[in-house]
Parts: sequence; C-alpha cells; structure tokens
Amino acid sequence: MSRLSFKTFCIELYAERKSILSCEAYLLFEKNGILKMLDDDYDILHGHGFDYVLNDIEQILEKVN
Repeated sequence: MSRLSFKTFCIELYAERKSILSCEAYLLFEKNGILKMLDDDYDILHGHGFDYVLNDIEQILEKVN
C-alpha cells in the first residue's frame, strides 16, 4: 500500500468511526500533525492493523484537544 493510500484509508476509517465527513477528518489530521506522523512513521505503522493505528490517532488527538 502506498503512503497516500495508507493516509487516505486512515482518514476514511477515522471519519467512519467518528461519524464525521472525510474532509473534516482530513482537516483534523492536518491541523494536529497526524498526516505528517502517518507519513513519517509509515514504515512502522502500515504493518499494524488499522484498529491499532486508529487507536494511536485517537490518543494523540485526545491529548491535543
């Protein structure tokens, strides 16, 4: 899976989990450095399940908001 596909999939899954629009999830990820984290840590994260990755994202967002 490419980095772009991975980030897109994370955005879509997060939006679905939180019942928000994908564009809202994207803006939230961009504002809080999640997109950069997904890109920087791609080699590590893409090997984990998406539930693991989404739980990490939720923990990060809870700390910043």
